[in-house]
Amino acid sequence: MLKQYPTLRYILHRGGWYFLTFLVAVTINFFLPRLGTSNPVDIIMGKAGSGLDTEAAREKEESYLKEFGLVQVDATGTILRGADGKPLKSSNVSQFFNYVKMCFQGDFGTSFQKYPKKVTTIIAEAVPWTLALQLPTILFGWLVGNILGALAAYRRGVFDRVFFPLALLLSAVPFFAFGMLLVYVCAIRNGWLPAMGGYAGDMVPGFNLDFIKSAGSHYILPFFSIFLILAGGQAIGMRSMGIYELGTDYIKYAKWLGIKENKILLYLFRNAMLPQLTGLALSLGGMIGGALITEMIFSYPGLGMAILSAIQGQDYPMIQGCTLLVTISVLIANFTVDILIGFLDPRVKAGQMGGN
Repeated sequence: MLKQYPTLRYILHRGGWYFLTFLVAVTINFFLPRLGTSNPVDIIMGKAGSGLDTEAAREKEESYLKEFGLVQVDATGTILRGADGKPLKSSNVSQFFNYVKMCFQGDFGTSFQKYPKKVTTIIAEAVPWTLALQLPTILFGWLVGNILGALAAYRRGVFDRVFFPLALLLSAVPFFAFGMLLVYVCAIRNGWLPAMGGYAGDMVPGFNLDFIKSAGSHYILPFFSIFLILAGGQAIGMRSMGIYELGTDYIKYAKWLGIKENKILLYLFRNAMLPQLTGLALSLGGMIGGALITEMIFSYPGLGMAILSAIQGQDYPMIQGCTLLVTISVLIANFTVDILIGFLDPRVKAGQMGGN
């Protein structure tokens, strides 16, 4: 039936694979944190149980086990116990189905570390910081890198001889190494900018000039630590694609016709764009997870730091909530790129029609 609608068939086919990938990712996302041997409730009780007598500590521990779904309960909510009187542990399979049910209700559970705070609340507080840092960085890095790469491919000469080694060097430097270099030079050595945090420690977040100035000064180093590396990598890719396009017949023909250079450069930029669009979508999809290293170096209060803190504290609900968010963003980005390329690339479009 769908043979008459190749585009719809293509979208459904790709959507089916992405949905299957999502199910596998959710399953791995749930079981991976549980491969550890330690019990997170023991970690919580190490902090919350101090000063309590034995009976009060036992009741508190059981209330945590019950709330986090780690023990079996009956219809009335009473904890089921074994012959030795100890609570019966809930199986991982049972916890998994409970987790899936809660996810569909928009509830990622309660954080172990920041009890009784909800995971969704912690994520909602952290995501704006990550988006404010990552989104402009990726978009500007992609745009500037591609423009410079296209210019380097077309102009060549001194511009390319200076630009290409610099872009190659930037693209080869790891994020964390470049970030640490910026911290040393700009913060520790010269004191030009603050080294860590999203704002000054003695300030309360709010929409006022002092806070905005403080957040702005703390924003500069993390921004450039990502922006320069991304721009360098994108420029290298665009330069290679641009050189390839310059050897094609349509560019030679356009030059022979005497078409203005700016217009030829626009053609080159547009046709070399498809692989770069894929890179952009992957960067956007992975920006939440990719923020981890940068936020660690600068102690930036985004989702990356929340994930790191959750892993260190074996905060299962928090790890699951964050990684599920990363998974969904990556899958949506990839699916969007697949659909866009299906419309923009004539080779993919021909494949949809069953042609060559």
